[in-house]
Amino acid sequence: QVRLVESGGGLVQAGGSLRLSCAASGRTFSSYAMGWFRQAPGKVHEFVAAISWSSGTTDYGDSVKGRFTISRDNAKNTVYLQMSSLKPEDSATYYCAVRPSAIMSIKEYEYDYWGQGTQVTVSS
Repeated sequence: QVRLVESGGGLVQAGGSLRLSCAASGRTFSSYAMGWFRQAPGKVHEFVAAISWSSGTTDYGDSVKGRFTISRDNAKNTVYLQMSSLKPEDSATYYCAVRPSAIMSIKEYEYDYWGQGTQVTVSS
């Protein structure tokens, strides 16, 4: 079993920044991609960002491109999401996920393990 623990969420004013972290523990894979998704109340899960095992490939949802940056530290089994120029519409619960493949994906059903989520609230 893989355990994912997100941290770094909180309340921030519009225009501000936050850095989310997600640490993986438990069962390990030789290589795995990681992703971030979010869900706001009453809305479906939305793809935010993903990164391949080697960090050579990243992708972002259209609504966050140019404002968010995903990165990872494989030595620490941790993925990060640097969020800048935050908007009220970025308010959501953010989840990290692991895909047991070196290749990243934007599709949530291709991720097998999920964290409990961390809340991000952006005030106007």
